[in-house]
Amino acid sequence: MCGIIGLFIKNPELECQLGAWVAPMLVEMSERGPDSAGIAVYRDPVGEGAAKLTVVSDDPGYDWTGVTAGLQQAFGHHAACRPWVNHAVLTATATADELQRWLGVQYPMLRLTSAGTTIEIYKEKGAPREFINRFQLESLSGSHAVCHTRMATESAVTTEHSHPFSTGLDLCLVHNGSLSNHNRLRAMLQRQGVAFQTDNDSEVAAGYLMWRLRKGATLEEALAAALRDLDGFYTFAIGTRDGFAVLRDPFGCKPAVLAETDDWAAMSSEFRAIATLPGVEHAQIWEPVPEQIYSWSRPR
Repeated sequence: MCGIIGLFIKNPELECQLGAWVAPMLVEMSERGPDSAGIAVYRDPVGEGAAKLTVVSDDPGYDWTGVTAGLQQAFGHHAACRPWVNHAVLTATATADELQRWLGVQYPMLRLTSAGTTIEIYKEKGAPREFINRFQLESLSGSHAVCHTRMATESAVTTEHSHPFSTGLDLCLVHNGSLSNHNRLRAMLQRQGVAFQTDNDSEVAAGYLMWRLRKGATLEEALAAALRDLDGFYTFAIGTRDGFAVLRDPFGCKPAVLAETDDWAAMSSEFRAIATLPGVEHAQIWEPVPEQIYSWSRPR
């Protein structure tokens, strides 16, 4: 099962509505994924020469004070740690690689969920409504978001197995479906230096796209290659710094709906999530064609 959502705000004046619009969409996907929920939100880009990481602690009462002090000692007083529930966003004047190396040495108990300049990923076990309330999703602003509700079928119900998965800078993926060759692909990607945190097949798909991008492919080229190399049934929603994309496998057996107005573009596993959006009665609505890449982005 699982439910996936993508929402891109085309009108910058409406970015303050992102969370208020995404939250009811996520609720509508509860029956498809009651085990856990997650969101990748693109907002608050850091300045040139800086990076941001999102990390999570397994300790709900974790004291983030030491992380703030350590960051500032290592990267200067402008570095910051912004806690949010059991997650935190770390920002510093450094490359993402430098920040990740520091994190791995100083705080190996903290688990990375995203890295880049704009992306933040929050995810947790429990019903989608609990996730929305706990993280106050209605208050989020941003340019776009990719969300997921999970029904665990192939791996444990844990925070780290929840979606979205991110293995590249400002790149994330959510997945409805199942890959049949993910173990073979995982072994190949590990030989290429790609690291994984879980045994989830969706993380393999995210790692595959990141590997293709690092080899110089565009996102469209990476997704076209995925159609050849990823065996299974799937609908993907992929978030990037500038927008999001949607791809269905050649068989198109996993559900997906797309809709677009002058103010927003959206996708979901079922239309009932899109039906919560304002102006949907004027939207262009269609089912994505298998193997066709759909994408929306904003110029840099």
